[in-house]
Amino acid sequence: MKPGGFQQWLKDTMGLDASTIGPTVVERAVASRMAACACKHLAEYWQTLRASPLEQQELIEAVVVPETWFFRDTQAFSALSETYGLEWAATHPGGRLRLLSLPCSTGEEPYTMAMCLQDVGFPLERLSIDAVDISERALAKARRGLYGSNSFRGRELQFRERHFVAAERGWQLPEAVRSRVDFIQGNVLDVAFLPGEAVYDAIFCRNLLIYFDADTQIRTVAILKRLLRPQGLLFVGPAEAGLILSQGFASAQLPMAFAFRPPRADGGGVSAAMLATTASALAGAAAKASTVKAMAKPRPAVRPRPAPVASPAQAAAEGAEALLDAAQRLADNGEFDQAAASCQAYLQAQGPSARALYLLGLIHGAKGRNDAAEDYFRKALYMQPQHEETLMHLALLLETRGDAAAGRVLRLRAQRSRRTAG
Repeated sequence: MKPGGFQQWLKDTMGLDASTIGPTVVERAVASRMAACACKHLAEYWQTLRASPLEQQELIEAVVVPETWFFRDTQAFSALSETYGLEWAATHPGGRLRLLSLPCSTGEEPYTMAMCLQDVGFPLERLSIDAVDISERALAKARRGLYGSNSFRGRELQFRERHFVAAERGWQLPEAVRSRVDFIQGNVLDVAFLPGEAVYDAIFCRNLLIYFDADTQIRTVAILKRLLRPQGLLFVGPAEAGLILSQGFASAQLPMAFAFRPPRADGGGVSAAMLATTASALAGAAAKASTVKAMAKPRPAVRPRPAPVASPAQAAAEGAEALLDAAQRLADNGEFDQAAASCQAYLQAQGPSARALYLLGLIHGAKGRNDAAEDYFRKALYMQPQHEETLMHLALLLETRGDAAAGRVLRLRAQRSRRTAG
């Protein structure tokens, strides 16, 4: 039995592409389980693994390394509470909000979903969250609801005072929130995984797809589409946005939330005429700049000053940003050629821009032009070396080509960038 056989088994069983975590991680996990089972040879352990469902779960546990904390990437949770807050409750009298967290790891994500809705006044008795993970060990910790300092990161920790009770070994989440979450041991690749259709109003599936190969990614997205209601929201990780767009989803236009709506049956989208309209606005911005005045009301007890007039350069810059906004909307709706033209128009008018180059990388990646996508991502990083989304997308691109080492380096840079920003 060769070591690669275990990598293939993990891929077939749980969809894990070993190149995304590094083959040595699998090798160390196998060596650890061989020692635990007192197996001296790979062939002996292979027979033990195939014969024992319990040992199969143990090997899966050994390669699953949870990396999660409360309110991780807060924009997604802000978007969730804004979309499904009190207004949703009022317009759906008697309705129950159903959410899914996959994979839920040790529970920080689904509990955060409940807490952010509670913070905006959503009635918890009308909230139901299913939280699924392949690791029974992680689920056992999640069900206890007792967390140490590693689950609380960043500077904004006021939520801990609101929702947790200090305990001898950490912080305990009360039953009122814990009871809203149903933890389920499951594998998204199982044929019987969460039967039914259009079940959930919102699904969080963040940073799972990046560990799958292309075929498994497409298969998993189809499952998520089946489970999501027609007007629901799918939240993914930054590096997975291009994949979701390529499968027909459309951006929900929620800044930095990486939230997407499922494909519409009528194929509706943003008209390409928007590009010409926005380009025309850019061309006329400088000419009209001298007539634009601020309308802010002077503060009491402060001597009034003449309202500032926007300079031609400022107005042109605002028009240029509108051009990129149009490019984003066009790309989100699959109109890639128009989106690329909008980005190029911006670059001609304003010069190099990390955002424009990043968007061009996304567009070419969605069209399968990986060489061009890589080129634009690298140009974006030259302009802005710590651009997190570019780092993550380039990492995913390199990993799908088999360069796992380079991908890991970029992911580490993205993590450092996020910590610095937080």
